[in-house]
Amino acid sequence: MQNTIQQKAPPLFTKRVVLFLLSQNLSIFGSSVVGFAIIWYITLETSSGIFLMLATLAQMVPHLLISFYGGVWADRHSRKMLIMLSDSFIAVATLALAVIFSLGWESIGAILAVSVIRSIGSGIQSPAVNAIIPQLVSDEHLVRIQGINQSFHSALLLLSPAVGGMMLGLFGLVSTFYLDVVTATLAVLIFSFIKGSKPKRSGQTHSVVSDIKVGISYTLSHPVLRNLLICYGFSFFLITPAAILTPLLVERTFGGEVWRLTLNEMVWTGGALLGGVLVSLKGRIRNKVRAIAISLAGFGICFALLGVAPSFIPYLIIMGLGGIFVPFLNTAEIVMIQETTDEDKLGRVFSMVQILSGSAMPLGILIFGPLADRVSIQLLLVISGTLLAAVGLIYGRTASKQQVVKKSKVPIQGQ
Repeated sequence: MQNTIQQKAPPLFTKRVVLFLLSQNLSIFGSSVVGFAIIWYITLETSSGIFLMLATLAQMVPHLLISFYGGVWADRHSRKMLIMLSDSFIAVATLALAVIFSLGWESIGAILAVSVIRSIGSGIQSPAVNAIIPQLVSDEHLVRIQGINQSFHSALLLLSPAVGGMMLGLFGLVSTFYLDVVTATLAVLIFSFIKGSKPKRSGQTHSVVSDIKVGISYTLSHPVLRNLLICYGFSFFLITPAAILTPLLVERTFGGEVWRLTLNEMVWTGGALLGGVLVSLKGRIRNKVRAIAISLAGFGICFALLGVAPSFIPYLIIMGLGGIFVPFLNTAEIVMIQETTDEDKLGRVFSMVQILSGSAMPLGILIFGPLADRVSIQLLLVISGTLLAAVGLIYGRTASKQQVVKKSKVPIQGQ
């Protein structure tokens, strides 16, 4: 007779998990509304491609540049405090911009400057958010919580453009700034009630640059993480035509009506919302390498089919099916990193994934953007989709022998 006592599994929705989901999605909602409103405001005020490019760069580049430092800080300091401080930093900058506009000093330059500040805050926050989740969620619930979070995120992406457009049209740009300040303040207050332990750290203290080098060395020496980064670099580059050029494809092929362009975005996000629900209901992804490989292959097949869609309805159906794979890919990738990486290096590993994925798409834009004026977008989608499916299959084949071993250890020189 066995004397072992089966421990009761911890509940899915603990107080910490509920507060985390509420806080983060409030923060994301306010930031998304402001992001859409800023792009539309600049479009309406300037009708300038140059200013739109500058606004996009202001939101992306500082985020990428600060990510390495954000990853180190997430491994050194309290992740809870980093998340709260970065949200507060963003809120104060947005409040200052709201005051400036309320006083009548409306300036595109001020918007761009504050966009840079907001991007820096986001770059500091993102590695800490991904790294703190294993401190709040039990291992058996990581996949389910990620699926629920993906569902909330997709729902907010559906809601944010509508709210941003409504507030911009009815109340003006300043109202969206104040909305973001309110949501960020609420997010910080809610997050302050979460009790979390500090990350485990090695006894040695290094400079920030040295810690960055250790993080890079650790990631590239770890076969699971190295293969994932290589796969992601190619994948995000090949996803660019579908992510950036499909509105142009719709306009050129099916018609430039606003409702068509709106459906193009909503159907994709609706598919992602459905995928998030499926992940949360499933609750576990046993073979995460296979899930990533199948998701990438599914993306590739759907993107290639978009290039040969005979009419708008089949095009939308294919677009929605492609969106379903988004939460499966994101959840498998995030949880695999969380389960594989040493806790004291989680922030730096997530910062590397963030930088690689964030850099691959701008590179793709520089290449595929000009090509879209010389080669049919349908052909670009077929070629990039086929190559993306091949990347998924190759990754699944090469990484299958390196399945995730929880908290796998890799010796790093110089520690």
